[in-house]
Amino acid sequence: MKISLIQMDMKLGEPEYNFQHAKNLALQAAKERPDVMCFPETWNVGSFPKENLASYCDNNGEKTKEQFGNLAKELNINIIAGSVANVKGDKIYNTSLVFDRKGQCIAEYDKTHLFTPLDEDGFFEFGDKTVTFELDGVKCGLIICYDVRFPELVRTLALQGIQVSFVPAQWPDIRVNHWKVLNQARAIENQMFVACVNSVGKAGKIQFGGHSALIDPWGEVLKMGGGSEEIITDTFDLSIIKGIRESINVFRDRKPELYEIK
Repeated sequence: MKISLIQMDMKLGEPEYNFQHAKNLALQAAKERPDVMCFPETWNVGSFPKENLASYCDNNGEKTKEQFGNLAKELNINIIAGSVANVKGDKIYNTSLVFDRKGQCIAEYDKTHLFTPLDEDGFFEFGDKTVTFELDGVKCGLIICYDVRFPELVRTLALQGIQVSFVPAQWPDIRVNHWKVLNQARAIENQMFVACVNSVGKAGKIQFGGHSALIDPWGEVLKMGGGSEEIITDTFDLSIIKGIRESINVFRDRKPELYEIK
């Protein structure tokens, strides 16, 4: 599975610019002929403007579905459209949409862990379900940014049989080392590939850290970006997962009867 991570710089509160810029980057990434391309978190609004947020949001994902569904079909590439600030009913969600090569929206995930230190929970509604999906026959999972700090969530997806976890994020530069370590840890402990894509640039006073990465089940970084806008592409050799899980079978050796996580 060949994957391109779109390490995007975006503008705060300028969705029209961000949509066009994202599409331009997708066309650039398509030259590498990846199987999957993935964007960062809330790229449509640029992190999130706290004044009049709803006015900048997508509406039931309609614009994202139209533009990125068509793009996926045109390019014949699976697209994980990062996540978008998205109005559903009278509430705002941080929503990730997944499109297959035919342009069909095959999965939708609302961020379940909102980052309370930035008051995300004061503006967004919590998601309440996990999501798995298949891309070209490969079972995949999806979490968003702060979710990666919750190993229970990723282990739940692993127990559902995923081989690849996608992690779109808006992770600040000041904690970029946490970003690197946490994503490697999730890959190692769940013996899965991780494709984590962060944004760059600034939103208000926050500088985002980049360092998007493609990580194998041993925790080895196959390729990592820097701190500026770029496209990171490499291939996951999915055939190695079976051997890793057989040689150190953490799933067989679990003792769930002893775990009391509530």
